[in-house]
Amino acid sequence: MDRDSVDWFGYLPAVTTPFTATGELDLAAWRVQLDWLAAERLHGVIVGGTTGEWFSLTEQERSALFRTAAERVGDRLTVLGGCNAYTPAEAIRHAEAARDAGLHGILLTPPPYVVPTRSEIVAFYRAVSEAVDMPLCVYNWPRGTGVDLDADLLSELSGLDTVVAVKNSTPDFGGFVRSLVALRHRVRYFGIPTNEVGIELMTTIGGDGLMGAGAVLGADHPDFFRALRAGDLDRARVLGARDRVIMEDWFGPDYGARFGNAQAIMKYALTLRGVPAGHVRAPLLPLTPAEQDRVRATMTQLDLLP
Repeated sequence: MDRDSVDWFGYLPAVTTPFTATGELDLAAWRVQLDWLAAERLHGVIVGGTTGEWFSLTEQERSALFRTAAERVGDRLTVLGGCNAYTPAEAIRHAEAARDAGLHGILLTPPPYVVPTRSEIVAFYRAVSEAVDMPLCVYNWPRGTGVDLDADLLSELSGLDTVVAVKNSTPDFGGFVRSLVALRHRVRYFGIPTNEVGIELMTTIGGDGLMGAGAVLGADHPDFFRALRAGDLDRARVLGARDRVIMEDWFGPDYGARFGNAQAIMKYALTLRGVPAGHVRAPLLPLTPAEQDRVRATMTQLDLLP
């Protein structure tokens, strides 16, 4: 497999997982959220990722999310299953669940917390690639894993049989560009910023889009990349500027939340839009009233409140 084995492009957000106030998985709300994402013409979704609170999901819950997403929107959107885990055996079980559900591919970081060596990272991805024959996107997420995959290591991982894409969320912009140049002809490359630099990268060097989080802006997110593909740079600049408001108000340079936690921010923002995103699950805490006010102020600025 390589980049031409899939048609992944544009904006594919890691989406929130709805929980009830008492912490149960809310599949009814999940179906409504998926319908909203499809109606907003997202290019795809990532299920059970960091924004989806994979770390507090049981294996059975993650499988249920995969199956429901495939059944609800699999014919309309690219659906990737988040398979993050501490061991290759566990990641393989998640990947098998994604395959059996009929998802289009999987997203996988190096094992979090462990801070594995370069050879351990390669062995981890090789084990998953050899065990489950479905398209795999390598996710470089230094904030969550403690390791930053450089261009040489990403190039080695791109040589594995099932690797077709890279999501690069490094705060090292120089490293981001070096990897884009090294990988653009081999795998799909995601993480393109929605600013003037991102426009220049996609129009001169390459890149395939952004695997963001939450999709709070709805159609504005994918329409940025549709405008780029159509050559309408003025419209792309307008849409990108809206996304930058969220990124600058709510997140820091390393993509960590400036207040509260990213999952609670996204869920509260979506709830303000009328989307049943639900509650966060412990150990995460809901936003305080003051933090809710910060989210509401940004949403008001962007004219996103009903």
